[in-house]
Amino acid sequence: MSDVAVAREDLESRLEEYRTELTGYCYRMLGSAFEAEDAVQDTMVRAWRSLDRFEGRSSLRSWLYRIATNVCLDALNAGNKRARPMDLTEATPVAQARLQERDEVTWLEPAPDGRVLPATADPAERAVARESVRLAFMAALQHLPPRQRAVLILREVLAWKASEVAELLSTSVASVNSALQRARASLAESAPADTDLADPLDEVQRRLLERYVAAFEGYDMTALTALLHEDATLSMPPYDLWLRGHDDITGWMLGVGEVCRGSKLVPVVANGTPAFAHYHPDPAGGFVPWALMVIEIVDGKVSGITSFLDVKRWFPLFDLPERLEA
Repeated sequence: MSDVAVAREDLESRLEEYRTELTGYCYRMLGSAFEAEDAVQDTMVRAWRSLDRFEGRSSLRSWLYRIATNVCLDALNAGNKRARPMDLTEATPVAQARLQERDEVTWLEPAPDGRVLPATADPAERAVARESVRLAFMAALQHLPPRQRAVLILREVLAWKASEVAELLSTSVASVNSALQRARASLAESAPADTDLADPLDEVQRRLLERYVAAFEGYDMTALTALLHEDATLSMPPYDLWLRGHDDITGWMLGVGEVCRGSKLVPVVANGTPAFAHYHPDPAGGFVPWALMVIEIVDGKVSGITSFLDVKRWFPLFDLPERLEA
């Protein structure tokens, strides 16, 4: 067998080692788990096709990140920018709340931790990784120009040296440092809200979520109000409506949201935070998918609820059952 054939076999076996971390990188860049997986697959194909040009001057990991970065920059330069409802409008009082889809908006998407966060034994690395896929942080990244976004992720999240990033982007260390400074300043202007991470849940978080499930499944709005911050938010992509304040949230749930009475919640983890698969009562019996509900917690109370309603996309991504029996 030739050296090239051996190298190709070796590469094929080693590429998979980097799939999860590359997916996480592309997800932070693109804001979509599906686009991230497509970008990584494109990266793998390009790596395979250009193996004869990989001369080993850099590590395989650095080479793959260079290819993945170019794939993501091409996508972002084509105008791909994602948003949350609160990026587009002011909060709507519950008395005026109406569900309205925006077909022209590309929404920020959730991701299962297992697909974007590689396993690591270092608690500090795990904390940084989870912090960097929070919905609020992901939304803040969308405001950065593509190259600034890449520099910030590589330097601040993945802890690359400025010289390594400069080599990857074919630029100078001074340019990298300048881009990082501008990216930090932009994030400081619209600092993403804090969120307590699930790594793993502590006792206070576990009790809070148990009470949340009991209140939601029992449709006890008094109990639910006690678990929400006074300025908690509720959003429901692909609708642009979002509500602020526990009174408006429970008012919505006792109005239009009344259809959710009798639902069941199944715990999952998304974007480094607790989440639930929300199953709706089926008139024919049992329960059917309704929403992927991502929960943000701050200081022992729920600060944000994002219910992603396109369940045909999200439930298979999270390996969730198509229905629950009664």
